[in-house]
Amino acid sequence: MNEDNSYIDLMNQGISQLVKDALRVSLLKPSLALFILQTIRWQKRAEKRRLECETRGVHVPPFMIISITNRCNLQCKGCYSRAQQRINQEEMSTDKLGDVIAEAHSLGVSIILLAGGEPFIRKDIFDITSQFPDIIFPVFTNGMLLDVSMQKRLKKQKNVLPIISMEGQREHTNNRRGKGVYEYLENIITRIKDTNIFSGASFTMTRQTFDILTDESFIESVVKLGCKLFFFIDYIPVQKGTEDMELTLEQSRSVFSLMNRFRDKFPALFVAFPGDEEQFGGCLSSGRGFIHISPDGSLEPCPFAPYSDSSLKNLSLTEALQSKFLQTIRENRDKLDETNGGCALWVQREWVRSLLETE
Repeated sequence: MNEDNSYIDLMNQGISQLVKDALRVSLLKPSLALFILQTIRWQKRAEKRRLECETRGVHVPPFMIISITNRCNLQCKGCYSRAQQRINQEEMSTDKLGDVIAEAHSLGVSIILLAGGEPFIRKDIFDITSQFPDIIFPVFTNGMLLDVSMQKRLKKQKNVLPIISMEGQREHTNNRRGKGVYEYLENIITRIKDTNIFSGASFTMTRQTFDILTDESFIESVVKLGCKLFFFIDYIPVQKGTEDMELTLEQSRSVFSLMNRFRDKFPALFVAFPGDEEQFGGCLSSGRGFIHISPDGSLEPCPFAPYSDSSLKNLSLTEALQSKFLQTIRENRDKLDETNGGCALWVQREWVRSLLETE
């Protein structure tokens, strides 16, 4: 078995285990458990489609991240979307976004993470996701738009999972996102608890907040509020001068064992992003494990690496996935050594930019 097949098998096993864990934490809600049983079958079909594409020379990542808008109803300190000055990008139309997701579905993409800006600003997203009940859509949201009417729509689409972004405890969340935001989110999560909406929380881990966010008493408090899915995201610098917020090597290497400990202790799912990429042979960006689509349809290595040679405005997703730029990054994983912690694409950003200049 070659290296590529080995890491693909690991990723497929990981997705399968994640869905099975979701079934375990949902057994007390029969309708939700039934949906997850269906999802297990659907994920097997998606895996088969990806393998079929592989035989045709098209590598399809199981995960896709689509930033569907840069508009937002908050102005959080250090927002990476604003730092990258994407605010004035023209968004993909409803039809175009639907076409992109339809092609992703046909290629076997299993999970599409929807991000922003604030993705729920786009009310048309529910019309699109309703057409693909066999794709899981975690939606990374600031939670401020999750009113009663929004919750009713979410109850009808169990494959759309609101993942509420928080900074940790009250002080940190209100300091970055605005006064009173933590209290509002606490109320929203509590109201969602008694519904059949499978919801979660996401935390961006910095060197300074790591201990707070991984404290078991804090995790327990959020689980009690009703969260069933947790994303722990490494802080990635998008501006010079913020590198001291990255996790230390020791912190980064402890994330994998922490996630396993939380899974054993709490009735919830725990996902680290980018996670322990060493076991997969290095960086999973650029289509190797996941890919990012910007609001204007540019296919990019990662949400934190806004570089592209392919636009879905004039290329199919199948064509864009075969981008020479992305292929070169995938074939040079030795340059993206992450054993020292941090983001290899950020460290090697000058090299990544140079690939576009030489085309």
